[in-house]
Amino acid sequence: QVQLAESGGGSVQTGGSLRLSCAASGLTYTSYCMGWFRQAPGKEREGVAVFNTGGSSFYYADSVKGRFTISRDNAKNTLHLQMNSLKPEDTAMYYCAARPWGCGLVGWARGHEYNYWGQGTQVTVSS
Repeated sequence: QVQLAESGGGSVQTGGSLRLSCAASGLTYTSYCMGWFRQAPGKEREGVAVFNTGGSSFYYADSVKGRFTISRDNAKNTLHLQMNSLKPEDTAMYYCAARPWGCGLVGWARGHEYNYWGQGTQVTVSS
């Protein structure tokens, strides 16, 4: 059984930083895609960043490129999202998600294609 558990959310001011973590268990696939999505009140869920284990590649939403960095701790089977230069528009519930096949430049942000989801962690950025 796959379980994803997020941590690290909180409240910061504009320009601040936060680091989210997603501890995964039960992911025994050779290749899978794992990453972060977010949803703000009244808005659709959007892909933030994902890591493709098959090719060790990363994909980011244009809105976070240059500010967010996704990384993986293989030993702990944990995925991190370092968020710098945070803006009020980054305020959202952030979810860790995974699926048992890889992802590429096209389609990585299609949330409905992900099988496993964490409970979410709130990120609030005040101006």
